Amino acid sequence: MPFTLTGFCEYREEIRKSRFITLAAPITSPADAVAFIEQHSDLNATHNCWAWKLGDQYRSNDDGEPGGTAGRPILAAIEAQACDQVVVLVIRWYGAIQLGTGGLARAYGGGANKCLQNAEKVELISRVALRCTCGFAELALVKLRVAECGGLVNAESFTANGADLQVAVGEAQIETLQKQLADLSRGRILLER
Repeated sequence: MPFTLTGFCEYREEIRKSRFITLAAPITSPADAVAFIEQHSDLNATHNCWAWKLGDQYRSNDDGEPGGTAGRPILAAIEAQACDQVVVLVIRWYGAIQLGTGGLARAYGGGANKCLQNAEKVELISRVALRCTCGFAELALVKLRVAECGGLVNAESFTANGADLQVAVGEAQIETLQKQLADLSRGRILLER
């Protein structure tokens, strides 16, 4: 099961006089990742190394560190924590002691791992787009039932008799939600694909 973060998280550590700050956040697009990296990078730091993963898309950057010693270990940490839709930025201030390629990989990957381990996560659910129509009196309860089963109300439009809703629900929850909505409305509310 893939997970994403509920919000921003941070982890700080010092390794052989080099300071490392790891920042992570959820993203919904590559543009979100780029914006996060640009906003949080410290131009006074020695290196701003990062990685992000969004479904099948991923990118990483060593920012001047030896090839494969920063970006790839950060990306490996994202995958090891079963995360998706996540960006991780590790900022390093050099402390005048060489860490070596193995030490760099452990520092960057380890910081990313610890940051993601401490972060609050939520399971990513693949949702199916559905439609339903309900009366005004049932609208609040329909929205509540959708939320209780982990679904989202993506859009609503009002008619003379009630509301048309565009919802997204996990495949495993559709049958349960359909039964709850049928019970609520004496069989009038139907989920349509």
